[in-house]
Amino acid sequence: MFTGLIQALGTIESLGRSRFQIACQVGATDLILGDLAIGDSVAVNGVCLTVVEIMPRGLVAEASPETLGRTTLGSDLNGYVNLEASLRAGSKLGGHFVTGHVDAIATLEAAVSVGNSWEMRFVPPSDADLWNQQIAPYLVAKGSIAVNGVSLTISECDRHSRWFAVAVIPHTYQNTNLCTLETGSLVNLEADILGKYVAKFLSINSTDSVNIYHQQSLTATPEITPEFLSEHGFN
Repeated sequence: MFTGLIQALGTIESLGRSRFQIACQVGATDLILGDLAIGDSVAVNGVCLTVVEIMPRGLVAEASPETLGRTTLGSDLNGYVNLEASLRAGSKLGGHFVTGHVDAIATLEAAVSVGNSWEMRFVPPSDADLWNQQIAPYLVAKGSIAVNGVSLTISECDRHSRWFAVAVIPHTYQNTNLCTLETGSLVNLEADILGKYVAKFLSINSTDSVNIYHQQSLTATPEITPEFLSEHGFN
């Protein structure tokens, strides 16, 4: 589990199809490597990777074929990567709950300076299947989304979920690789996990799904509706 608050920048190099060497920027190694152990997780551009080797200034991590096929790690290793060590019990949660399980890839359509911030607009790549399935249903204005592992708030989105925009404050822009993106750059997206669960609850057919899950129960289960969730504290 991560927060989407980037701790350091690094560089990445492929050591073969599924192994990657990640080097932290000078002065940032303690933030990532301080108490890191073999088998721990590190988010690299929002992708949760397992550490298999620790070096003085970095680490070696492995990725599964599923991860390579769904993220930029399988095709684009240019430039800096955002790094975040996994959340420790008792740590502050300053961003939002980020799992490091990327849902889809997006393309930066435009980045415009607005006042002292940057407005960045993202659209699906040429193949929008994953976007339509895994991202579009969870795009909500003022909702959360992780872009290359950065916890951001959606400032605006098309009502048909064909694009979304985020407003990036100077600190975030300057201390993540968002400042290196150009028009057409690919990024990893992860939709808000809490939104996914709410959508799942709302889609349950109480007559079939709930009764199958509770096979031994003969008690009628109430239909899960927005009103039902509100009455039980899910506002």
